[in-house]
Amino acid sequence: MKLETQNETEILREKIREVNQKQEAKMKEYRVGVIGYGFMGKTHTHSYKTIPLYYTNLPFSIRLEGVCTPKKEEAEAACRMQGFSYATTDPYEILNDKNIDIVSICTPNVFHKEYVLAALRAGKHVYCDKPLTVSAAQSREILDVLSDYPEQITQVALQMRFYPAVMRAKELIEEGRLGRVFMFQCDYLHSSGINPNKTLSWKQDRKAGGGGVLLDLGAHAYDVMYYLLGEYDRLYTVTDTVYAQRPGKDGALVNVDAEDTALTLVRMKNGAPGKILVSKVATGTMDELRINIHGEKGAIRFNTMDPGYLEFYDATQPEQPLGGNAGFTRIDCHQKYPEPGGHFPNPRFAIGFLRAHAASMYNFLEHVHNGETSSPSFAESAYIQNVMERCYESAQRGEWVTV
Repeated sequence: MKLETQNETEILREKIREVNQKQEAKMKEYRVGVIGYGFMGKTHTHSYKTIPLYYTNLPFSIRLEGVCTPKKEEAEAACRMQGFSYATTDPYEILNDKNIDIVSICTPNVFHKEYVLAALRAGKHVYCDKPLTVSAAQSREILDVLSDYPEQITQVALQMRFYPAVMRAKELIEEGRLGRVFMFQCDYLHSSGINPNKTLSWKQDRKAGGGGVLLDLGAHAYDVMYYLLGEYDRLYTVTDTVYAQRPGKDGALVNVDAEDTALTLVRMKNGAPGKILVSKVATGTMDELRINIHGEKGAIRFNTMDPGYLEFYDATQPEQPLGGNAGFTRIDCHQKYPEPGGHFPNPRFAIGFLRAHAASMYNFLEHVHNGETSSPSFAESAYIQNVMERCYESAQRGEWVTV
């Protein structure tokens, strides 16, 4: 009797394996190449590997095909540890590989335009880290070429849009729960630049980064407010560099030509005035994106250091007696992603930086699979690139400029 039960179990398992194999055979596999394997290359790789855990019943699978980074030993280590099929130090080996469907571009900003264009011309879908390029002119050049490749799906990694709390904030605004927006503040603050003896990185070198903190953190801050409140009308920016020199890679002091702080006053096209501050010399901070929006009917607050909650103030609630129902409500948004996400981890667990990146990446892959335009698109990112360039123009001229 026991032997018969074991045989029946084995038969059932074999049938399950056959069903799974048939489903896998029908499933579309997307082969990925990652160019650049620094911090963001690892972040993109993490997203590709964890998406099958976060999202259930995916209609596609992901295969890590090629990884490229300038140092051969680092490329080979990435290949060995992360399961890529091969490693290379030549980006064009990835770009010209006919087996690769999707290219992630995670290089210093100065290389984005070249590799994006090469990927498009090679028939790849492109997921590019922010900012799209180092100038508005380069972004326009990409859009001109992109128009010749309507079937190629593209997106920029602007993951701040993909926190559930930020997504909920957008819903509340679109539902009219804030009414007319009176004012807003957005601060994106780091403290990574406060040490004067810290070696100069490419993000503090205009030749490699195209600018300083305004392009680095500003790309997120300007995009998330654009996502929530729409287009910019005019702006006034001041920038500051706290140390004129920093140690280079060889230890010798080199001149710093990129800003550590950028403060911008803006007027949105919806009439709302606001302030956007980005800084890498904000002592006591870590990776803090803070959003405050105040309207005639309500207000919202969000901080990436407390990312599971959106705070909402409903000004229509009575304040009497004894305060009535007035006050900020903490809306629990922890892992509240729409289907097919939100099951792992479940909403009892905290959400963070890497989960938002995975959500952004899934959004891209879903649109690739469905053949639909993805957002934040290259066109949206080109718009933000133009906004940031106007910020630099304002800082140089010392006056308000129109976007």
